[in-house]
Amino acid sequence: MSKAIPVGVSARHVHVTREHLDILYGEGYQLTVKKPLSQPGQFACEEQVDLITEKGSFKKVRILGPERPQTQVEISLTDALKLGIKPPVRDSGNLKGSPGLTIIGPKGQVTIEEGVIAACRHIHMTIADAAELGLKDKDIVKIAFGGERGLIFDQVLIRVSDSYKLDCHLDTDEANAAKIGNADTVELLK
Repeated sequence: MSKAIPVGVSARHVHVTREHLDILYGEGYQLTVKKPLSQPGQFACEEQVDLITEKGSFKKVRILGPERPQTQVEISLTDALKLGIKPPVRDSGNLKGSPGLTIIGPKGQVTIEEGVIAACRHIHMTIADAAELGLKDKDIVKIAFGGERGLIFDQVLIRVSDSYKLDCHLDTDEANAAKIGNADTVELLK
């Protein structure tokens, strides 16, 4: 069985806590919605920050909202080379033992001791989607993309919740390798 899954390509970004947002942007600052993202309640913010390590930096990295319980920076493995760090490939929120960096905003800066990951490729789906496909939360599947740079991606994590919308998230390295864009779909292989 196969099923077409829409793709969302995820560029480097930052999720922040209330405490860190107060430091970066000022006490009580509220994130400004730039545009909604594919997952309900998630949005790209107008706000941007700089990321700095001893070996490199990125300017104007977008914050994604809403606020989170832990500050988390998601980068590609190519980004990691520029920053001179080695983030683990992990599910969002699994930050223990990951490297840190300094985040600079217009009002202040925060140095996180851990929190930088390369997000594992994953598919968000509802409980009904999972039941239809015979899958459950934390299953690992393969996906395929055709075209002139077609690829089969292994080790794709399934994330199931009724707060999700069906969508496959790949980082920019993965999408570029297969020439996949946000308007494309991948095939779920079972």
